[in-house]
Amino acid sequence: MIIGVPKEVKREEYRVAVTPAGVAELTKAGHEVFVECNAGIGSGFSDGSYQQSGAAVTSRQDLFRHAELIVKVKEPMPEEFDLFWEGQILFTYLHLAPNRKLTSFLMDRKITALAYETLEVNGTLPLLAPMSEIAGRMAPLMAAWCLQHCRGGGGLLPTGVTGVKPAKALILGAGTVGYHAARVSLGIGMETVVLNRGIDRLRRIDELFCGRVKTGVLIGERIRAEISDADVIIGAVLVPGGKTPQLISRPMLAEMKKGAVIVDVAVDQGGCAETTQPTTHDSPTYIVDNIVHYAVANMPGAYPATSTLALTNATLPYVMLIASYGVKDAVIIHPALATAINVQGGRVANSAIADSLGIPTK
Repeated sequence: MIIGVPKEVKREEYRVAVTPAGVAELTKAGHEVFVECNAGIGSGFSDGSYQQSGAAVTSRQDLFRHAELIVKVKEPMPEEFDLFWEGQILFTYLHLAPNRKLTSFLMDRKITALAYETLEVNGTLPLLAPMSEIAGRMAPLMAAWCLQHCRGGGGLLPTGVTGVKPAKALILGAGTVGYHAARVSLGIGMETVVLNRGIDRLRRIDELFCGRVKTGVLIGERIRAEISDADVIIGAVLVPGGKTPQLISRPMLAEMKKGAVIVDVAVDQGGCAETTQPTTHDSPTYIVDNIVHYAVANMPGAYPATSTLALTNATLPYVMLIASYGVKDAVIIHPALATAINVQGGRVANSAIADSLGIPTK
């Protein structure tokens, strides 16, 4: 199969979907790989390193014209729509639940679109996990930056100092993002509280952190009780493929401390707060009702050297499977791959996405 690895065009996105080492594995297996010129520069990979691994370094138009399988990091941007041809295969992070425009395009163009974030294996999300880990570890660090008075924050040092209590972090969700956010929050000295709907994950948090992280059930009353004295709120709730429930309404902001920070890692799926709007790395924050919002939709893109390696480690076996057998036979060989199919044959194939957008599913 001919595989295309384009340069990402999303604002401030420096990751690339496949490393030169990954290209070498694909070409060794007999596949032809086209890599767009300068696609890997932001992650530290030169065009020469891709050529040495067997890739053809080419233009964007030439890549899309020839590639049967497009492998990306982020969802296609509107300026890329015209490059796709009917029946092409796309494998990337899609986050379609809040994106009707992209979903409609994929349906109209009859693209077979597979999403990293919905691929589920034995109850886990192996292609989302590495980026969730990075975003979770980033969240407390970004919150610490936002708490500076010059950023609109409350001017509280998260770690505290002798005789002065540290900041309090409230983490909504105890999945991969929530766990890693708690790990870093606790590690830098913040008082840390994690709320989650399922008791089993909370029990695991309690065991791993030996009770040093406070836990509670994620219900409205408990959220309201905790946000009143939280300095940082990290939105880490995930509904695979679906839209994130809004747990913080705009009126609730009035109950929070002036200068508190919301880091909404769930922004790709709509966000945990009613006031969440996607931002970018070059303009990451905005303030609503005295509350600083950090809602960068591609957080791991800030650390592309780490993120690209972690992503390729996770996705390459599935890219190899699709390229070697095609989607239909690959699903027979590895049935879990079916959970990655979001759009196929002009129809939405994922029920959570269909429900979020109010359209029929197939």
